[in-house]
Amino acid sequence: MQQAEVLNPRVANQACEDNTNFTLVLGGPLYQLYLRTKLARPTLELVPRRVASIALICWLPLLVLSLLNGSALGGVAVPFLLDLGVYTRFLGALPLMVAAELIVYQRLSPIVQQFLDRGIVLPQDRARFSDLVASAKRLQSSALAEGILFVAAITIGHWVWKENMMSDAPTWFASSIGRGQHLTLAGCWYAFVSLPILRFILLRWYFRLFVWYRFLWQVRALPLHFHLFHPDRAGGIGFLSGSVSAFAPVLVAQTILLTGIIGDRIWHAGATLPTFKMEIAEAVAFLMLLVLIPLTFFLFGLEEAGRKAQREYGILASRYVEDFRCKWIQGQGTEGDRLLGTSDIQSLADLGNAYSVVSDMRLVPISKSEIIRLAVSLIFPILPLTLTMVPLDKIIDRLIKLVF
Repeated sequence: MQQAEVLNPRVANQACEDNTNFTLVLGGPLYQLYLRTKLARPTLELVPRRVASIALICWLPLLVLSLLNGSALGGVAVPFLLDLGVYTRFLGALPLMVAAELIVYQRLSPIVQQFLDRGIVLPQDRARFSDLVASAKRLQSSALAEGILFVAAITIGHWVWKENMMSDAPTWFASSIGRGQHLTLAGCWYAFVSLPILRFILLRWYFRLFVWYRFLWQVRALPLHFHLFHPDRAGGIGFLSGSVSAFAPVLVAQTILLTGIIGDRIWHAGATLPTFKMEIAEAVAFLMLLVLIPLTFFLFGLEEAGRKAQREYGILASRYVEDFRCKWIQGQGTEGDRLLGTSDIQSLADLGNAYSVVSDMRLVPISKSEIIRLAVSLIFPILPLTLTMVPLDKIIDRLIKLVF
């Protein structure tokens, strides 16, 4: 019964058309292909099957063809099995981007639902909110959009690769004949199958980020009801910071790609890691901004809510402290009131703590610790390249000396 459900388009369509369940990953021609080839169920299970299938399509033929061509281990300047970029692209970044679909689906839908569960979207605006969810789902599942992305991957993407990534030295995918470079059989599969699939999956994720941007920008325009005294210090929309961790695997996949490119330049072109410090910093900053920028859409709303909260709570606090002063400083309390053991002192302290929640309200619903965790996760795949600067045996010797 479960296998029949996989190929049932009615079940898949219901999963895509449910306007109460936000999604950026259910729908589109590739999703339908997953269902028809039994590489996924309607809610994107079977991740290992999809990852293994795409790795077999993109990497295994390259290995076989390079072995047949004699360029797998030697015979050229850059043999296949010594090309770090091939591993990072097709056994690292691409599987991670494919697996990230399930992560984004499972994490992003509950995040969006909290606009309703927390009362941020008022009951009278729920119909408009549902329309925005439906609009986002229609856009992300657009066959036309995926078609444009696919054409861009095999045309513009190929042109950019040919102009910037082709080396003059003979490699496993291209040989020097005469004045130009000519693709080998492995190179043809690499250029016209493996790389286009990688580019398409990557462009598809950027399109999904655009849909996410568009959705949050439209939600921002609704008359949202921020909770001025919410302990998340973000007007009650602190849950949006979860979108950063949801998209993190997609961002990490791109730093894995960068690691492969830099690693090949170091090992095959004699470059050094410090040469790429600006490129690394720019890439990490760009990837962080990709997921942080949409959180700034609520900046003006939160700023206005913060001013309102400080005004309202300031008035309340003034009344309380004046009453406290009259009662305990000026002695205008009722006869028999004793300062020792009174709850008024604790209430005054609680008032100060509550006011700090209002005065420290963040204009962007994410904390510094979450930003630091994102930066660390992006830098982590690049750290192995530091071994090209200090030999591994020296690192081990230094660690042993530190421990013992």
